[in-house]
Amino acid sequence: MKKILLLSDTHSHIDVQIIKYVKQCDEVWHAGDIGSIEVVDTLKKLKPLRAVYGNIDNHIIKSEYPLDAKFTMEDVNVWMTHIGGYPNHYDARIRKEIQQNPPTLFISGHSHILKVMFDKKLNTLHLNPGAIGKHGFHKVRTMLRFQIDKAKISNLEIIEFKRP
Repeated sequence: MKKILLLSDTHSHIDVQIIKYVKQCDEVWHAGDIGSIEVVDTLKKLKPLRAVYGNIDNHIIKSEYPLDAKFTMEDVNVWMTHIGGYPNHYDARIRKEIQQNPPTLFISGHSHILKVMFDKKLNTLHLNPGAIGKHGFHKVRTMLRFQIDKAKISNLEIIEFKRP
């Protein structure tokens, strides 16, 4: 069993509130718009990190992290990307591939809008953790925490912080 902390759109921001939850998980997954290499360096010092780059990320972050991360955690096939859309509104770049080879868990960021949706057509769970950074239009900072045990995704929690 693995406890996962999923975040996105830090936009160079990391603070003690985020770190508190990082310390409670087994792995951190970051769905892009990291903002600065210091964010991922901080996270990597605490827990194993899987990340993708987003549209605001510079060449340093792009050289270290991929556009898409496809991997298996326990028995769950995961596809994480920054701009991916959501069920019935997948981004054109990934639409054909996700329909032909759907993952168990599809993760995207970018919108700053937290979404948890199940795609019945593809039998895929879609997660977007919203934005945990302080840059953007969102009024509440959000991230997700969940567990993966073999093929089961459970104990999904929304973690919210008010924006100053």
